[in-house]
Amino acid sequence: MKRILTASSLAGLVFLLSGCEHTNAAANSTPSAVPASGAPNGGNPGILTFSPDSPQLRQIRTEAVRAAQVPVGSISAPGKIEANANRLSHVVLPLAGRVTSVEVKVGDFVHQGQTLLTLESPDADAAISALLQSQAGLTQAKSAAAKAQKDYDREKDLLEHGAVAQKDVLNAEAVVVQAKTGIDQATATLEQCKRKLTLLGLPTENFGQQVTVKAPISGKVLELSVVNGEFRNDLSASTMTIADLSSVWVSSDVPETAIRFVKTGEPVRLELAAYPDETFRGRVTLIGDVVDPQSRTIKVRAELANADGRLKPEMFGNIQLAEQTETRPTVPIAAIISAEGQPMLWRETGHGEFTKTPVKTGVENDGRVAILEGLQTSDRVVVDGVMLLQAK
Repeated sequence: MKRILTASSLAGLVFLLSGCEHTNAAANSTPSAVPASGAPNGGNPGILTFSPDSPQLRQIRTEAVRAAQVPVGSISAPGKIEANANRLSHVVLPLAGRVTSVEVKVGDFVHQGQTLLTLESPDADAAISALLQSQAGLTQAKSAAAKAQKDYDREKDLLEHGAVAQKDVLNAEAVVVQAKTGIDQATATLEQCKRKLTLLGLPTENFGQQVTVKAPISGKVLELSVVNGEFRNDLSASTMTIADLSSVWVSSDVPETAIRFVKTGEPVRLELAAYPDETFRGRVTLIGDVVDPQSRTIKVRAELANADGRLKPEMFGNIQLAEQTETRPTVPIAAIISAEGQPMLWRETGHGEFTKTPVKTGVENDGRVAILEGLQTSDRVVVDGVMLLQAK
């Protein structure tokens, strides 16, 4: 059965539809609301907007991103601690003889001039004897010179009275010159003997004296190869090794493909197995001139200060050489946060507007972090109030 709309029902329907249109128009004409203080902008949790008069905005401090030279790469090679050869002494005996007393042992610290050992040597008596002989020779030379001078004076006097020929005077004069030369030679021999005894530390008159060997430098006794009562006649053989370990070397083998990046005098960093949480610093002092034909590497040596003696010869570690630097944006460490395992920071994108920005960080230096990706030097980042934004 068909339904027929009456005039009254049709009028009611028209009135209902016009009321709905009026309601929608009123809703559309309402002004858009400003986001609340610290509220996400447009529903995006990575963007926060604060009203200009927000008290929280005054707790947030931003800073311009600063460009700086930062290391972006380096050459790494195994390294080994060695004694500084410039501060290493191999003690040898000055004379052949029998060692009567060894005053030190391995590991002892000795001071320069300290007695290391004593020995008896027939060569010491021979040196004293040579001194006494040279003294006697000088006395004879002086006596001969005095006699030659008197003979010359007499010949001259006789020549003036016509008692001798001119050649006799010339011969006497030549004898005087030879006698004076003999004095010079005897004096030089005497001084040489005195110098030898001084180096041996022996008096110049007593026989049977023991020779004392003293430390040439201050340092640790690393090796000892002599005992009491031993007779030594090889003057080139070392009896002990003393090393001043206040400065040590670290040597490494750098591949020839990377040697062009290494420069003398540049800083290096050393990490040792003995001290895994520490870094030691030094400078390159030598780059080898020969390539090892087997390993195709070149020897590089650096010098490190070791005032506290913690660096021991033969320690192994890893040395970082030839740091390569680039100009990168840097921000304070306080600006970096970690979200979902990735470093991020809050970047100011407008007045009162901050955007959470993922970044790729580099090395830390002097309280700042290098930013490899994600920022420009024209950006500003939040350095104070980061946790306030993070809590929103």
